[in-house]
Formats: sequence, structure tokens, C-alpha cells
Amino acid sequence: MEKWVLALFLVWLILLVHPLSKIAANTEGDALHNLRSNLLDPNNVLQSWDPTLVNPCTWFHVTCNNENSVIRVDLGNAALSGELVPDLGQLKNLQYLRLNNNSLSGPIPLSLINITALQVLDLSNNRLSGPVPDNGSFSLFTPISFANNIDLCGPVTGKPCPGSPPFAPPPPFVPTATVSSPGKNSPTAAIAGGVAAGAALLFAAPAVGFAYWRRRKPQEFFFDVPAEEDPEVHLGQLKRFSLRELQVATDTFSNKNILGRGGFGKVYKGRLADGTLVAVKRLKEERTPGGELQFQTEVEMISMAVHRNLLRLRGFCMTPTERLLVYPYMANGSVASCLRERPPSEPPLDWSTRKRIAIGSARGLSYLHDHCDPKIIHRDVKAANILLDEEFEAVVGDFGLAKLMDYKDTHVTTAVRGTIGHIAPEYLSTGKSSEKTDVFGYGIMLLELITGQRAFDLARLANDDDVMLLDWVKGLLKEKKLDMLVDPDLQNNYVETEVEQLIQVALLCTQGSPMDRPKMSEVVRMLEGDGLAEKWDEWQKAEVINHDLELAPPGNSDWIVHSTDKLHPFELSGPR
Repeated sequence: MEKWVLALFLVWLILLVHPLSKIAANTEGDALHNLRSNLLDPNNVLQSWDPTLVNPCTWFHVTCNNENSVIRVDLGNAALSGELVPDLGQLKNLQYLRLNNNSLSGPIPLSLINITALQVLDLSNNRLSGPVPDNGSFSLFTPISFANNIDLCGPVTGKPCPGSPPFAPPPPFVPTATVSSPGKNSPTAAIAGGVAAGAALLFAAPAVGFAYWRRRKPQEFFFDVPAEEDPEVHLGQLKRFSLRELQVATDTFSNKNILGRGGFGKVYKGRLADGTLVAVKRLKEERTPGGELQFQTEVEMISMAVHRNLLRLRGFCMTPTERLLVYPYMANGSVASCLRERPPSEPPLDWSTRKRIAIGSARGLSYLHDHCDPKIIHRDVKAANILLDEEFEAVVGDFGLAKLMDYKDTHVTTAVRGTIGHIAPEYLSTGKSSEKTDVFGYGIMLLELITGQRAFDLARLANDDDVMLLDWVKGLLKEKKLDMLVDPDLQNNYVETEVEQLIQVALLCTQGSPMDRPKMSEVVRMLEGDGLAEKWDEWQKAEVINHDLELAPPGNSDWIVHSTDKLHPFELSGPR
């Protein structure tokens, strides 16, 4: 009797703690766990898919909406093998399913056609076989979605399945001499059906012919697809430009219109047909199978990051040979150009503007880290990538072009990207990237704002100074030469206490251990006047305990801490 009462109590407790909405979510969790059970996962990508959890919304590579319903599963490039399971059809609200670049085999489950919310499907570069199920909804997806599965067949792939003709025979021609009210079985209805079927075949024939031509034609023969003739890509409010539009806008990518060069390609100034000025980033990237869909995915991610301190993506162009991104033109250039490349006729950035740049760029980076899913790690935060709009408001650019956090390991990336003087030491030595590598770069950017100097400058060797800006600043602080540290262009028009506060934030951000650096959200609060004194005091005490603090001589600059730690970040991939 006691066991029976205890069992009832446990059931009641479960229902109390886990409401019905969460129990319902277990249907989706069960479906995904069944998928995991059917796959070989050598890299333990699916380790977090624990069936004992309330719902799958806490699992890596799974995204849910506010109703705890799965809307996204991202498992591309995960080295998975095995077969898909019909249970995937239980994910009724799934919008994105990416399983590309694995070794999946077997058929595509027929149940997938029941997912009416599905917008993006990528099963390319696997070993799937059999017909692609189609009830009309799968025709929305391009052949790219199923590319490089040599044993797949069906209308979407352009490859007929064994035993079925590539096209149905055309209906017999019926003269239309009379017109009558169309009834259910009337001749007019039959004629209309025949004409519709004939029209469908008429339009299908070029598509299948083109697919066959693409398979036979050498891959170096490409052409531009005009934007208005390719309705397959719809990414929110983004405009898809034709290559011709952007060629005209940039005078065929003329060198005279180059705004800058970087590790991802060149940026050109352009003028659209309506007179709007834009910046066109012409990406240089290696062509890979299925790269079109991957590019769509990356553009999608970038476009979803919307914040007043982030550079808004206006549109894109995608052809088999070109990848271009179109942004609003930033009339005042970058912080780096305003600090070090301004013409004599233009005034320097005043101190109040520099403060606004500091807080604005911090807010933009905080948004990338804390409000994007998956979070976006910039990996090259520097003054050259902080742009200025007409009001000199800071706008973080070039985000999302570096690789998003790799889902195989939330920190590991495949290549060190960045610019000399800005790279965090742990990123250099281990290749591990996280939000804290961006925090380090932001701290260096603050020092650029304060000093006007480059993060790495061989010219400082002439004065027997450190070539690294961080070391140079620490040396001046140790010698109590604050006046020599501030940009001479300010002509002493700054508030000393505010300079001291920004330097404190910069030093907190550039600590050797990433664990000790604040998050960007904390940086924002400190710049807004909340918590800097406490954080600075904590750091000073920790430095004393670790014997890394040299006691400062008495004076009015007792806020300065002199650490013996010397950081020497270097660049491996070449400056952007």
C-alpha cells in the first residue's frame, strides 16, 4: 500500500514539475533520440542528447521556439553515419534540417513530407539512396539540397528512378471548339487538365535538361543567374542582387572603387541604379560541393543579427563563381581610418565621440555573444572593423564572416584568424576561440581609441619602445606617463578620470587568462558606470595575492596597476 501511495505521489510530482507542454515536447525529444540511437557518432557530437532531460531544447545543435518546439537541427559536417528514422516526421514545427557532409545511407523517410513548416533542407554529400519523397512540398527545395547522393532519384534530383520514365507521356490533344460551363466531368475540365499537365511538362523539360547539362558540362563553365529569374532563395527582407547589377554599381569592380582589402576579400564602393551608395564585399573563398547552400546558411545567420551597433546586411549575390555581400555605405569609414588616415582638412575624433564608439561597439559585440543563436564570435575585433555612420555611431562590421562557433566543440576552430597585436594569447597557442578572444581584441581596440596608435607598430622600435601596443601602454603606465599615452590629436581636450576608466576596462579585457576577462555584457555595464570600481578592486587584490603586482609609488595615479605579465600575440594568417 505504501509503495502504491508513493508511486501516485511521484506521478503527481512529475506532473507538477513538468507541465503538459513540456511532456508533449518529449515526443520530439524521443524522435531525436531515436535518430541518435540509429547513428554512429565517432566524435560524440550528440553526447548532450540525453533522453532523461525534460525536452530536447537543452541539447546542442537543436534550437527551439518560445513554445519549446524544435524548429532547427544543425548536424552538418558531423562525421555521422547510419540511417535516418521515420520519427523525424514528429518534428511538426521543424523549419531547418541540415545533415549535409556526413556518411548517412539508406532512404529518405517518407514522413519528412509531413513537416509542412520545413524551409531549409540540406541532405547533400551523403550516401542516401532511393527516391526522394515528394508530395509537392519537396519541389520547393533545390537539387543542391540532395546533391552528391549518387543513388538518390526522383523529379527533384533530375534523375529518374529505375523502372519509371523520366517524363510521363503527354496527354492527347483535344480540340477546344466549344465552350461550356465546366462541370466535374465536363470535356472542358478534361481539356483544362490536359493543358495544365502539358504546361507543367513544358516547364519541367528545361529544368531537367539543365540538370543533365550541369552533370555533363565541365565545372568551369558558369554563367550568372539574374536575380529576377531565380526565385529559389528568399532570406527575409534581404534583396538578391544580380551580378550584373553589382558590376554596374562598382564600374566592373574597378580598383578606383576599392574601399579596403581584407582576409575575406575586397570591399568596393558602389552606386545602385536608384542612386543609393553601398559597400560591396567580394568574397574570396574556395568552391566546395554544396557551397551554395552553405553560403545561404551563413548569409541567413548574418541577416538575423540586427542591432543598431551592427552593420546591417542589405543583400547578397550568389552565382556559381561569385559570392558578394551588399552593405550600406558608411560615410565616415572606420575608426582606424579616422584615427590614422584622416586628411588634414578633417577634425580628429574628439573625446566624447571616442567614448560613444567604445560603448557602441561593446553593445554590438555583446549582442553577437548573448543574443544570437548560435552565438557569433567575431575573431577579428579591431579599430579597422569598427565602422562609423553619418552620426559617428559605432557599427561593428565583418561579423559572421569568420567561422561561427564550431558545433563539434563549442570553442575549437580550424584556423587562427586575426590581426597581429589583436590576437588573444590562448587563441594563438591552442587555436581555441571563444567570446573571450573577442573581449581581448576589444580591449586592444580601446587602447587604439585612447592612444591613436596601431596595435602593432615597428616604428616604435626607433624609440626603443615595444612594438606591441599593450606592452607599450603598460610601460608608460609603469613610468607614470599618462600624458604621453593619450592621442596627441586630442590636444589635451579629454577628461583624465574617463581616460583612466577606459584604460582600466582595457586592462581587464586583456588579461592573460580568458577566464579572468569580463564578458562583453559586463563590459557594457562597466562603461555605463556600473561595477568597474568593484571589478578593478578585485583584480588588484588578485594581483597582490599572485605576486604579480608592483606597488605603485604615491601620487595621483594610484589607479594604475603594473603587471609583470607581458602578452605577445602574433598573427598567423596575415593581416586583414
